[in-house]
Amino acid sequence: MSDSMPNNSPLQSFDAQGQAQPLLRVENLKKHFPIYGGLLKRQIGSVKAVDDISFVVRPGETLGLVGESGCGKSSLGRTLIRLYEPSSGKIVFDGHDVSNLPESKLRGFRQQVQMVFQDPYSSLNPRKTIATILSEPFAAQGLYKGKERLERIDHLLQRVGLNPSLKNRYPHEFSGGQRQRIGIARALALNPKLIIADEPVSALDVSIQSQVLNILEDLQDEFKLTYLFIAHDLAVVKHISDRIGVMYLGKMMELAPKRELYSSPKHPYTQALLSAVPKAHPDEVRPDRILLKGDLPSPANPPAGCVFHTRCPKATEQCRQRTPVLQEVANDHWVACHLYGETTSEQ
Repeated sequence: MSDSMPNNSPLQSFDAQGQAQPLLRVENLKKHFPIYGGLLKRQIGSVKAVDDISFVVRPGETLGLVGESGCGKSSLGRTLIRLYEPSSGKIVFDGHDVSNLPESKLRGFRQQVQMVFQDPYSSLNPRKTIATILSEPFAAQGLYKGKERLERIDHLLQRVGLNPSLKNRYPHEFSGGQRQRIGIARALALNPKLIIADEPVSALDVSIQSQVLNILEDLQDEFKLTYLFIAHDLAVVKHISDRIGVMYLGKMMELAPKRELYSSPKHPYTQALLSAVPKAHPDEVRPDRILLKGDLPSPANPPAGCVFHTRCPKATEQCRQRTPVLQEVANDHWVACHLYGETTSEQ
């Protein structure tokens, strides 16, 4: 993307809201995984896990990212932190383009951007004590030594609601909720600016989820953190997010402030997702349930035009032929749908 962005660019508008410059800026990001086949194992295709996505994350906010399993949410998170190499596009963090930083220069970036993983059982090394696990970020960055490092570990455990006396135990001695708290403590170790939380409560009991969410909110206030919160549970995302992006088959379908998205969803896919969210009270008004027909198409062979048209109850011939672009339909409310204007891009 050039420095002079068109007037309908969501990136330009996001910065024009009179707010601070974004902490994270993603421009036309793609992550395609090659598919190899044949006797010579040549590339015969690619899985378009992340396909031309642009958005920003503002300092101090929580941007929620939702969508069905397989829509590319986790691949996007791992690409942003450079666990996956981007196929194309830009990742600009705190004013610096980190899209193509060599591995030798990623240390400083990863000190400021950390990740909390989905599965608290597999994200911690079972052969190491909690003290060793929490000391690894310090060792990698050459920070704190001896008594000072142990004091830092004790402080981190206290901040996530665990007794520091437990630091010499192994992961198998903890419950799932406690392990996820340890994962959060590890992410906090280097005082990052941004934490990418990849479905951090989906593997936990419902009774424990609210505790972990409350810890994340308290830590955000205390440490002035910014979150990219990835989840498939719209009720969880509503609780913690300021803005929400809806993904489908590697593309951003809708992006809006939380209240605006839940009160007035624009994209048919968002409307279908919200219609399936259980209501807390029997008297609460809910939209009629929208049942999507068919299965999620393969990201290795996505449909032409709008990728949602094969399941969309409102699809037209234009949807089958042309790809909609993300455009503003209300204040800071962005939708990629032909129902809202004629601004399109060729497939």
